[in-house]
Amino acid sequence: MTPPGRLEVGVVGAGRVGAVLGHALAAAGHRVRAVSAISQESLDRAAALLPGVPVRDVPDVVAGADLVLLAVPDDVLPDLVAGLADVAAWRAGQIVVHTAGRFGTGVLAPVRAVGALPLAIHPAMTFTGTSLDLTRLVGCAFAVTAPEPVLPIGQALVVELGGEPVVVAEEARGLYHAALAHGANHLVVLVAQAAQALAAAGVPDRAAS
Repeated sequence: MTPPGRLEVGVVGAGRVGAVLGHALAAAGHRVRAVSAISQESLDRAAALLPGVPVRDVPDVVAGADLVLLAVPDDVLPDLVAGLADVAAWRAGQIVVHTAGRFGTGVLAPVRAVGALPLAIHPAMTFTGTSLDLTRLVGCAFAVTAPEPVLPIGQALVVELGGEPVVVAEEARGLYHAALAHGANHLVVLVAQAAQALAAAGVPDRAAS
């Protein structure tokens, strides 16, 4: 029995993000009722971070969930949402959350059309898909995008995960994603250049040994 005020959660995608956030939701008192996983790596991750949670097909994960967490690659999300709408998987009153940095809630239009509540949250951190991420969630900034009536739900959800909600407008979501990608790319170049300079100075690369 799920305690009052807690939600039945379905996690679609036991990738590095989905399994970790599912674990964090369970730690906050929600009940993760099912998870979807395809690869052996995702199955292992689900077993480690969501022990005892049944692995089901995606429509079964969505059915009966009060909150559906869509933690899938950005390019998969639109077709997944539309495909589930085609089989009438969404229902009024469900909270449907995706974690794709690129999109706001426009991609969840089929969800909104049936009276479900669309929400986009994006943790601004790199995930390892292990328990190490759980402590790193604390204080992590989460971009939250939602229609005005749904926004408090998203902010409360992020706080439960240990993060800091930062409201990003629907029309600014693309710019937000571009800024993160730009910063990450420059960081990779900076680290590579520093490694090259150290090598030229005769400092051994212990990571390669």
